[in-house]
Amino acid sequence: MIQSGYFNPQQLAQEITSFNQKFVKGLDNLKKIQNIPAGVTEKEIVFQKDKVTLYHYKPHIKQKQKNNRPLLICYALVNRPYMTDIQENRSTVRGLMEAGQDVYLIDWGYPDRTDKYLTMDDYINGYLDLCVKELCKRHNLDAIDLLGICQGGAFSLCYAAMHPQNIHKLITMVTPVDFHTPDNTLTHWIKNVDVDLLVDTMGNISGDDMNWTFLSMKPFELMGQKYLNMVEIMQDEATLQNFMQMEQWIFDSPDQAGETYRQFIKDFYQKNLLIKGEVKIGAHQVDLKNITMPVLNIYAKDDHLVPPSASMALKKYVGTKDYTELSFNGGHIGIYVSGRAQKEVPPAIGKWLNAA
Repeated sequence: MIQSGYFNPQQLAQEITSFNQKFVKGLDNLKKIQNIPAGVTEKEIVFQKDKVTLYHYKPHIKQKQKNNRPLLICYALVNRPYMTDIQENRSTVRGLMEAGQDVYLIDWGYPDRTDKYLTMDDYINGYLDLCVKELCKRHNLDAIDLLGICQGGAFSLCYAAMHPQNIHKLITMVTPVDFHTPDNTLTHWIKNVDVDLLVDTMGNISGDDMNWTFLSMKPFELMGQKYLNMVEIMQDEATLQNFMQMEQWIFDSPDQAGETYRQFIKDFYQKNLLIKGEVKIGAHQVDLKNITMPVLNIYAKDDHLVPPSASMALKKYVGTKDYTELSFNGGHIGIYVSGRAQKEVPPAIGKWLNAA
């Protein structure tokens, strides 16, 4: 607009006209977007308890190899588990099914004020254990395969340590284990928070507040940069659809049950008790040495929420001799949705699970 030291009103007018035309077209494309699906693969409810739902994904393809042992996905309480099945061509669930897995998933639901006293014992020795036993009964097996993601991976580690007889193979994905690695920004932020005062005052912890905390870890990239080219994004219907699906997931943040939040933050983030063998959940002491089944630990090299060092520490603490690591060249979200992830991660999990 200002070139060679002079103001060009004609160029300015052209740019304003072009912007307005693109903006109008973008609004038209935005109007065409109706319901944004929360997951795309057909599934059925096989078990429900309170607000927790266990889903089974219906096979949609002819599988070259079928693993008759079910795979249960345990997602984090933060955000919603349909990140694993966000689009047809960006679906970890579909990739696992194509790799021969019979996939189930736990949806924790949306806690309300009546759930503020739910503890980690309720979630892990209660709901998760009920889902595992339902699948064992459904498939007439003594043990199933378990895939834990992020906080759900920490829950899965605790479960496998307390009930090793129920888990055949364990997969942890972008899962924090050592919460006190020097590069763990989230721990540095929260280590001095008065969690008791926070929970006693608020009851449940707002999902929106937690979400803004995560976004603030990379404020320009996650809250600014992606919106700068919004008008350009709106020009293509498919690109806009992709963008809106991601935005829906990012801001679909359930509240956290107060007592579960209290223990998880204090025992895991502030005191780092998981690797010390000092986490107590209900009547059980969590000792990672009790994890003697095969373990596949997957981490993302550019993960800003769970740095690789926090995840790779698992090898030092589990009791199994059958331990495998898989690194992904991407971030905490890219490991589910990027094109590279679709080609690399689910096939690798399927191959590892299908091996004798």
